[in-house]
Amino acid sequence: MSLSALIGVFIGAALINNFVLSYFVGICPFLGVSRKIDTALGMGLAVTFVITVAGFLSWTLTEFVLRPGAPLASAVWRMLGGEGGADLSVLSYIAYIFVIAASVQFVEMYVKKFFPPLYKSFGVFLPLITTNCAILFACLLIMKEVVGGNWGLAESLTLPIFGGLGFTLAIVLMAGIRVELDLADVPKPLRGAPIAMLTAAILALAFLGFTGMGASLKQALTPAAAEPPAAVAAVEVQR
Repeated sequence: MSLSALIGVFIGAALINNFVLSYFVGICPFLGVSRKIDTALGMGLAVTFVITVAGFLSWTLTEFVLRPGAPLASAVWRMLGGEGGADLSVLSYIAYIFVIAASVQFVEMYVKKFFPPLYKSFGVFLPLITTNCAILFACLLIMKEVVGGNWGLAESLTLPIFGGLGFTLAIVLMAGIRVELDLADVPKPLRGAPIAMLTAAILALAFLGFTGMGASLKQALTPAAAEPPAAVAAVEVQR
């Protein structure tokens, strides 16, 4: 894939098709850990790390084991006496969940050892990254593009990295707004979860402004076709 296409992938993952504000995945930590900016930033970076590791491992498993005709799975299948190539894509959900769980466990041990206050502030939401549907969504999207023959390793890493950074941007913006809301005179019926949901909805509407940016960016990054020389054009007209 060209550099322009990679630029389209990372801008799309971070802004245009933001996981939280466009696809509405990863809502639980987005609402639960967005009360303080530092905690939100830590959660965003943790999710970015996990989703990047999971994306790399997902591409590896999909390319060599899970997709139809994958080399490792097909080699084992032929060793067992089977004919043709193997197709283990039915196991993709199970494989990706194990990959995500292992990545989250590594992050949890690291944060607990080196950043105890941050680990305490995360509470139950750090181990719940395992069930963060944004990570599984990225893995399944990678599988779809790899099986379709559209993506390689570069695209499969670009999506989770900038998708995670887009998640970080969204949760930090939400935390900054909620910090200001604590100082605002919010009507009593809207305090707590209602005003948080309304704020998230308005933030999602704001990100809709990036929707038309995708086609314009693709057009700007696509090189224009070279025009034929004037002499050749004149000959074509004479014919």
